[in-house]
Amino acid sequence: MTATPDTLVETLAALFADQGAKSYLGEAVTMAEHMLQGAWLAEQLGEEDEIVVGALLHDIGHFAGDRGTFALTDSEDRRHEASGAALVEQHLPPAVVACIREHVAAKRYLCAVDPTYVDTLSRASQHSLRLQGGPMSAEEAADFARHPHLEAILKVRHLDDAGKTPERWTPDFAHFAPRLRRLIEAHRKSDSGQRHRP
Repeated sequence: MTATPDTLVETLAALFADQGAKSYLGEAVTMAEHMLQGAWLAEQLGEEDEIVVGALLHDIGHFAGDRGTFALTDSEDRRHEASGAALVEQHLPPAVVACIREHVAAKRYLCAVDPTYVDTLSRASQHSLRLQGGPMSAEEAADFARHPHLEAILKVRHLDDAGKTPERWTPDFAHFAPRLRRLIEAHRKSDSGQRHRP
């Protein structure tokens, strides 16, 4: 995947268009509806580009591999968070990549630090939690709490949980493309500056 903002945005837009109608984890929304809902909710809350785009792309890994989407009959974790982060990590700021890579870990963390959180999860999300290792241990949770992007990760996790409402209106992917382009361009400039630093 090239590093130019327009090409990357076009590639991601094509993934949404081509694969967005896939069923989302046994929920009553599609994959695209789920991610667009999270991004739209973030925008309505006045969140910064990193959070909006993190919510928009947090499940992009379901489109990145060749194993299809999660199902309630699955007996193993497909690690979509890792494939999603790998898809964009060279092109987006670390905070956004962390939101994608760690949104599953954030679920396990929240279950560990707030025992009531698991009851708020959908049936499908509770099933995937079991496959993903269940709540973190106290040691794992303490370590995760030190993540430099913890606040952003947890925001995206809550937006993930909230983005499952059937027939909720959202704008389409193109609405969020300018935010995505800004982040890609800012990251490219930052990365270039670091490489040329004496």
